[in-house]
Amino acid sequence: MALIKSPSLESQSGFTLIDLLFTCSLIGLVSTLAIPGLMRARGVAQSASAIGTLRVINSAQLSFAVTCGSGFYSADLPTLGIKPPASYQAFLPPEMTTGASFIKQGYNFSMVGSSFTGAPGTCNGVGSDFGAPGYVAIADPLDQPGNPHFYGTNADGTIYEDTSTFSGVMPESGPAPKGVAIH
Repeated sequence: MALIKSPSLESQSGFTLIDLLFTCSLIGLVSTLAIPGLMRARGVAQSASAIGTLRVINSAQLSFAVTCGSGFYSADLPTLGIKPPASYQAFLPPEMTTGASFIKQGYNFSMVGSSFTGAPGTCNGVGSDFGAPGYVAIADPLDQPGNPHFYGTNADGTIYEDTSTFSGVMPESGPAPKGVAIH
């Protein structure tokens, strides 16, 4: 009769609890080190998107003034969302023209212009005295501590960057009283 030997713990292979805990803690440490870099990358991406959106607004305003506003700019975002009768599309997409401001990619965008008495009616049906000789568009970050870049632009088309909002200080045309020109 042959004796059958039972397997011992020494001959079993695999991971011990210590090995698994060490691996999990190493993954956690590497993840923790990567978070600040990811947050910086997110802030840079949001800033790039904000600059791009302000460029789109500048282009839409210029197109409006040249083709539809008889040399005057739109005084608000919703007007840029009205399609002219002979056109296939409006000057700005609907998601940017729902009201006085809109949120996109971590920024709050707004635009305003002072209506000019005597401005002619526009080709997209906006009445007279509504066109503006200039405008101000600003982009303020929603997460200011994580992304402290504020942007503003006006009828001159130059985009400015600063560490505080341009709301209330940016003229409708001409250089900004603060900030750095980036475009």
